[in-house]
Amino acid sequence: MEWLERMKGAIYYIEENLSNDIDYNEVAKIACCSTYHFQRMFSFITDVPLSEYIRRRRLTLAAFELQNSSTKILDIALKYGYDSPNSFTRAFQNLHGVTPSVAREKGVQLKAYPSISFHISIKGDVEMNYKIEEKGSFKVIGVEAIINTTNEENFTTIPKFWQECGHKGILERLGEIEINNKLEGLGKTNSIMCYRNTGEDSFPYMIGVIDFDGSANAPQDLLSVEVKPYTWAIFRTEDHGYEDASEKIQAVWRRIFPEWFPTSGYEHDCGPELELTYNIEGDRFYSEVWIPVVKK
Repeated sequence: MEWLERMKGAIYYIEENLSNDIDYNEVAKIACCSTYHFQRMFSFITDVPLSEYIRRRRLTLAAFELQNSSTKILDIALKYGYDSPNSFTRAFQNLHGVTPSVAREKGVQLKAYPSISFHISIKGDVEMNYKIEEKGSFKVIGVEAIINTTNEENFTTIPKFWQECGHKGILERLGEIEINNKLEGLGKTNSIMCYRNTGEDSFPYMIGVIDFDGSANAPQDLLSVEVKPYTWAIFRTEDHGYEDASEKIQAVWRRIFPEWFPTSGYEHDCGPELELTYNIEGDRFYSEVWIPVVKK
């Protein structure tokens, strides 16, 4: 399977370069996607950020080398990307619970993180609700935060960003912007992300209102993001309460890359992603994840 072979190739590149500089752009190129999307996909599939996986693998190999060679600790530290014995010792002790010098003693218990391998797994007992739609250009008006993905900080900083916007009255203000062309039941404020490049370990995230016909006027102190026409794969969550929206959206995200993309006939088209929430009635809602796609 093409997707499977790409992921195996990306892991092979990482493993071959654990004692060298690892170029995230090259890893993503092997997987045929953008750097950010590879990092995001990797995290959703493996439940560990790419940077953390690389750190664990390097410290695993460093432990093997400490126990099976007489190589100086400084040389091992430099080999696996640490600038000084002190930084290497801190990282090593955080992972293994002992210092590198103690790790050389017989009978010391250490941790080993094996190389990740990708295989086809038999799933499908739980359906995924999706549709493919084409949308013309539209814009999103709102406020932005740059989200750091290191150690999966995004899972905590995004909810905090929503809370801050609520406390400061920003959500209420956004909801007052007049939108002529609004999807039925769509909530007043939603989110868009990855609409521009902010670096390897971050992405832009905007809370805003979606203007599908482009007629709304953005106040000068708010940002406006223009979204070009795309074909969208739109995934629907289970129905949920308002407070459960984040949990249900994350559950969908974790299935899209390993379960849907490999057999869908589509690839991720490098572009922004959206998360929308709709009111059904009363306190019942459902959410959608929008991903730009292109046929293989």
